[in-house]
Amino acid sequence: MTEDDAPDPRDSRTIPVKPGVALDRRAIEESFVRASGPGGQNVNKVATAVQLRWDSRADALVPPPVRARMQRLAGSRLTAEGVVVITAERFRSQERNREDALARLVELARKATVVPKPRRKTKPSKASQKRRLDSKTKRGSTKALRGKPSLD
Repeated sequence: MTEDDAPDPRDSRTIPVKPGVALDRRAIEESFVRASGPGGQNVNKVATAVQLRWDSRADALVPPPVRARMQRLAGSRLTAEGVVVITAERFRSQERNREDALARLVELARKATVVPKPRRKTKPSKASQKRRLDSKTKRGSTKALRGKPSLD
């Protein structure tokens, strides 16, 4: 098999994240804008920065709990319409920025697949409460001795 007849990875309709979780390529939209920073004369002529937009509501392949965690993890990159926007302008070439943006989206999805461990409320033991209060009392008396001596 030569390079010419190798399957194009962008030809597939899905991007695998983890077993059972994949991103739909049809929910991803790419646009190219001019990047800031180094690049010589090219920086003013060529749109090398990639703005990747993933519509979380249009992607039916992502399970709802994972989608909710992705939106939470996206933070300020999430728009009011539920679109995650990732801008990549690290590299000088458009293709490397495109790969970088897609890799960052997949990494975000991978982090969202991890189910957070629920927090269980615990009470401090009586002994630890007593130790804490004793150390506070000792520390307070040490600080009180640092003050000016009273006239009494």
